[in-house]
Amino acid sequence: MNPILIKVFATALALSQVTTRPEAIKTRFDPVADRAEVVELLRAGCAHMRKVFDIEELNLDELIATAMDDPKALTGDIKAFRGINFADLHTAYREFCKNEKVDNSPVDLGEVVAFYNKAVADLPDHARLKGLMLPGASVLFDQKGERFAELFEPDQRRIPVPLSDIPEPVQKAFVAAEDKRFFTHKGIDERGLIRAFIGNLAQPTRPQGGSTITQQVAKNLAVGDDVTYERKIREMIVASRIERTLTKGEILELYLNSIYLGRGSWGIEMAARSYFAKPAKALTVTEGAYLAGLTKGPNYFSPDRHPERAQERLAYVLNRMQEDGAISADEKQARSKNPCRARVAHCRLLHGALHHRRKPAAGNRGGPAGRLGALRKRERPRPVRRRRGELERGDPTDRGGAGDRAGQVAGMAEGARKRPPAALRRALDDRRRDRQGSRGNSGRPAGRARPAAAGRESVDRSRAEAL
Repeated sequence: MNPILIKVFATALALSQVTTRPEAIKTRFDPVADRAEVVELLRAGCAHMRKVFDIEELNLDELIATAMDDPKALTGDIKAFRGINFADLHTAYREFCKNEKVDNSPVDLGEVVAFYNKAVADLPDHARLKGLMLPGASVLFDQKGERFAELFEPDQRRIPVPLSDIPEPVQKAFVAAEDKRFFTHKGIDERGLIRAFIGNLAQPTRPQGGSTITQQVAKNLAVGDDVTYERKIREMIVASRIERTLTKGEILELYLNSIYLGRGSWGIEMAARSYFAKPAKALTVTEGAYLAGLTKGPNYFSPDRHPERAQERLAYVLNRMQEDGAISADEKQARSKNPCRARVAHCRLLHGALHHRRKPAAGNRGGPAGRLGALRKRERPRPVRRRRGELERGDPTDRGGAGDRAGQVAGMAEGARKRPPAALRRALDDRRRDRQGSRGNSGRPAGRARPAAAGRESVDRSRAEAL
């Protein structure tokens, strides 16, 4: 069986379960005993998706006929279609979606079941997300009360905030931009998947994922973000289970605190401070829409590198908010004419940030507050001894490398003032001996060598006088 077709049907088996019977998802099938059940699930899932195509006013049969006539014209350069035999795919469609009897079926359900069972083995515990406290950044202050450094784990520079601290219009901006049916679907938005599929056919250069907010929470906090069929299968099942365990408000709070929004900021609170120098609870509707637009691609829509793209994305989010009834047409028009602009002179991220994996100090295992209290006791890091010439300013964005670390640099500078390097100490000692020797030989002609014994006696006499 074609390897790509195996993965496609294993994904279809997962999708069929989360859309038709989310309360009874199976993570293991017997390839022989459960064959009839697998066939029934695939057919039920296909019938469900055909209804969704009808809702979107798309003729699936015509789409497949077009693909059979000229596959390249339909799929273009989309990577997901590479390696697929469209003749086999069409035969499988007739078998499982049209319920036709076919000879020499291209689908080996034994291989499909084996791939599915392996993909969903050892799924992460979705229940741990209930009440999860996301790690955040701690700030160190010096003796004058001024900001000295930040401490945070890699990819965890955030300030978690409750959903109640985020204005409702800002919440609606993110929902409008990312998942307009968030409050009605059960983890998977079939209509969103189809729209993303059609959109990818039209513009393969900017692929759309069709993932819901719940799926993004599952990806960011549970199953990982590797681009494979296995991850997508796991993501769909975990997202469906999250919907049955957490409320919509809890899911949205995790999402808004976990997403990356550029400028080294994870979560909406850190992003609000980085872009607009204010907390999330003070964001305006336009500023919230601005940040919501970055979720699609913080680098691609970066206001620092591509301000035009950022403004276009802002207009898109405002338009979606109007469609959802979050703002009126007049409000959209007014906000489009006066778009906000992110603060250009933003804080220099990671400049002077001491960033490592924090470990709780002995007797201070009470969370970030306890760790911060223990760290404040040592306001200046110990000097780090380095060879001459190594005290250089490194890449300020270097994560975990040998870049400039404010604490280390401050410690090394302080150490250099208190105790010069060995080579410098030797040079100072030699110069001091020369001066002492010249004072002991003030009447001696220039160029005439001084007896070694006399030189030593002069140095010894000078040291004795100094003592």
